[in-house]
Amino acid sequence: MKVKGNHVVLALVFLVLGYMIAFSYHITERVNERAPKTNKQWERNLSLRNQIINEQERNRDLQNELNEKQDKVLQIEKELSKEAQVFFNLAEDAEKYRMFLGKVKVKGKGVEVTLADGDYNPIEENANNYIVHEYHVFKVITELYISGATGIAINGQRLSHNSYINCNGPVITIDGFQHPAPFVVTAIGDPEVLSSALNLSGGVTDQLVNDNIVVSLATKDEIILDPILGN
Repeated sequence: MKVKGNHVVLALVFLVLGYMIAFSYHITERVNERAPKTNKQWERNLSLRNQIINEQERNRDLQNELNEKQDKVLQIEKELSKEAQVFFNLAEDAEKYRMFLGKVKVKGKGVEVTLADGDYNPIEENANNYIVHEYHVFKVITELYISGATGIAINGQRLSHNSYINCNGPVITIDGFQHPAPFVVTAIGDPEVLSSALNLSGGVTDQLVNDNIVVSLATKDEIILDPILGN
């Protein structure tokens, strides 16, 4: 009975030991089966991360390239803006020169200066001492131009940059056309500036009055000067 009891104990021991060995072998097999899959997954994740890193670097390069191109576009826009401003200034200058040359019709506020001969004085031996001469007209138009007038006409005749005025007795000749007194000088510009310049103490108006010229000055809300007709 004692021998049989030992056999039973040994059988149980070997049975448990065999079970443990089988279980351990089974676990080892499962681990070995999973190990290759885990390695492949790690390699795949590593490849994806490398791709993401490469794409991020490519995006940074593209962003830097985009910034450089935007800077170039901005520089070009600034240059075009400067060119546009230059062309605008040239167009303004050309229009201003056309106005001074009398090539275009102009309209605007301004002043109207009338120069009339002084009253007849029998005591005065020389009649030239109380009539309007070309230098009286010159004083007026010179002051008007200096004060910013953009267009001037005398008795409706537009003046240009090379107009000439001659005195011939009681009349004056402007570019070959005669005009009798009174002489009405119309000028386009700031009415306040033009009138103030003419009315300065000791200025043009005072000088004309001292020469026995009758001077009247009026501001106008609208003056229209037609262009000069060419030959």
